[in-house]
Amino acid sequence: QVQLVESGGGLVQPGGSLRLSCAASKSIFSSGSMGWYRQAPGKQRELVAAISSGGSTNYADSVKGRFTIWRDNPKNTVYLQMNSLKPEDTAVYYCNARRIVSGTTHYNYWGQGTQVTVSS
Repeated sequence: QVQLVESGGGLVQPGGSLRLSCAASKSIFSSGSMGWYRQAPGKQRELVAAISSGGSTNYADSVKGRFTIWRDNPKNTVYLQMNSLKPEDTAVYYCNARRIVSGTTHYNYWGQGTQVTVSS
């Protein structure tokens, strides 16, 4: 059974930091990419950051220099360190695990989401 278990959301003041964690089933963690997406009220879900199985990273322009994604392979966990948080970072953050090879989606799983609220 595939599971993505997220933790680490909460309320933080502007300029503060939070770290999100996503623990994945071993069967999917090592073979595909992991990512964080977010969805604010009334907006579409958008990519925040992603990391491939080989460690290559990709960030949304809006978070470059503030957020860092990395994976701990022995723990089957991906992290998102969020610094210098802004009110516009407020959203539900979702962990994603996917494997797409030559245009074929082998799997695409989502976590349950964790709320991040940046407010004074």
